[in-house]
Amino acid sequence: MENEVLLDAGAVSRCRRRVHLEADPSMRETPLAPPDPAAEQRKADAAAHRLEIRRRLVEAIPGTWVTVPRELPAAERVRITEQALADGAAQIWGALLPTDRSGHRRGGAELLVRSGEGYLPVIVVRHRITDPGSGAVTTPPTQLDPAHAVVDEQRKVRSQPRDQLRLAHLRRMLETLGLAAHQPLGGVIGLDADVVLWHDLAAPTWPGGRSALAEYDARFADRVAVAQAAATGAAALAEPSRILDCRSCPWWPTCEAELLAIRDVSLVVRGEDAMELRRAGVSTVDKLAALNPAEEPPIVWTSGPFGDAVALARAWLADLTVVRRVTAVTVPRGDVEVDVDMESFGESGAYLWGCLLSGADIGMPQGYRSFVTWDPLPTVDEARSFAQFWAWFREVRARTVAAGLTFRAYCYNAMAENRWLFGSADRFAGLDGIPVKREIQSFVDSGEWVDLFRGVSDQFLCSRGKGLKVIAPVAGFTWRDPEAGGEASMRWYRDAVGMDGTAPDLAQRERILRYNEDDVRATHALRTWMSGPANEIPYMGDL
Repeated sequence: MENEVLLDAGAVSRCRRRVHLEADPSMRETPLAPPDPAAEQRKADAAAHRLEIRRRLVEAIPGTWVTVPRELPAAERVRITEQALADGAAQIWGALLPTDRSGHRRGGAELLVRSGEGYLPVIVVRHRITDPGSGAVTTPPTQLDPAHAVVDEQRKVRSQPRDQLRLAHLRRMLETLGLAAHQPLGGVIGLDADVVLWHDLAAPTWPGGRSALAEYDARFADRVAVAQAAATGAAALAEPSRILDCRSCPWWPTCEAELLAIRDVSLVVRGEDAMELRRAGVSTVDKLAALNPAEEPPIVWTSGPFGDAVALARAWLADLTVVRRVTAVTVPRGDVEVDVDMESFGESGAYLWGCLLSGADIGMPQGYRSFVTWDPLPTVDEARSFAQFWAWFREVRARTVAAGLTFRAYCYNAMAENRWLFGSADRFAGLDGIPVKREIQSFVDSGEWVDLFRGVSDQFLCSRGKGLKVIAPVAGFTWRDPEAGGEASMRWYRDAVGMDGTAPDLAQRERILRYNEDDVRATHALRTWMSGPANEIPYMGDL
């Protein structure tokens, strides 16, 4: 059927407007944003991860394995899957289930495992699925029978709602076929592949005591209604509204044009507040800017001070990237200062710590220096580069104290740096030069560690985002590389270390180092600007 509505598991986590656009026949020729190279690389990495997991499982687990090649046409993949199900195969890799037209579902699983008279879905993902703690229900990495699962005393479940919703989708498809296992379970093998994590899809583990199946059913019914309205030309059930996912959505150029044309309020206010403002008649940036920031908001407000939202709307109308929230901008300064920026590769590790030393002379060379490993991550050589970074950093602090001077170190959004400071101390504990966690904790908790992102968030309203690439140019800084960005650096890193079987690209190594140097110089420029010139930009109370 030309306008038949069939949705995959991703629809339940996808923006409702995107579901509408994908189902709308009139939008089929609409140009989409070009694929993001970093996203395409993540897909390729995920495919390689799946192949590696399949190899391990097939080698370790006896029994009847049926593999459904992903490169085959969909109809052939479905035929092979149906035959394997009919034959009662113990494990079916790459299964593509027959379309559930009555339920509007389509989809497949990395693995279907026979359990009793039915099957359990197991998915393979390239993200972490557990954290240190306890309470996760797991089996060993090559044990696919949840009857052997135990409550893990070393791991707790990391929140990954999409995994559970995908398992629920597959569970409903198996139920339609009459082939769902008795227990409503689903398994996940993650990036580390150290366990199989088992989710009870009927357990009340979601907010409000709902189960993953109940949450999925409600969301899926909503998405089906949205898609059917779009497919049949009925009144749209989902209108464009700016959310976090927009920046990576192929439909964003379409939605952005619509939102700009009507000056939609979601351009400055997002989420539920934007929806509620529209319902209250405040549908545009102009209407929000016209409100009195000192009065009560027209809705139950959830996104910080309402006056900030009004000021943001006024800044947007005045084409101002930032305005002051405070009468006087300040930033902690020291006699000796170090700007720090770390480069990581996904979940694999932190391969580069870049530092810019400035301020009073303490007998150490000033300027930029890097501590890096070019061994492809993960590698124990990461411990060496991290230990060298920390030894240098420790010496700077010690010399500063010995000279009777004050010290400050700066980064932009300490969450990333802190993660790998603690993570490196954990993973490489006991190796030469690796600090103990309490030393890291003492530094992070001290006033010497300054997160400029927090300073920007507390003292400025930012109408176009608070990323360093947005804010530093306001302070007069520009990156030398026109493609500079975290996603681009991931591609450069793959070439720099020869990750895809090619010879390491020395030019890309230099490119990464230049980009990292510019990042630390950007934080230096930003805090210098915040120490004086920033006080000349407009104050929100004057807009």
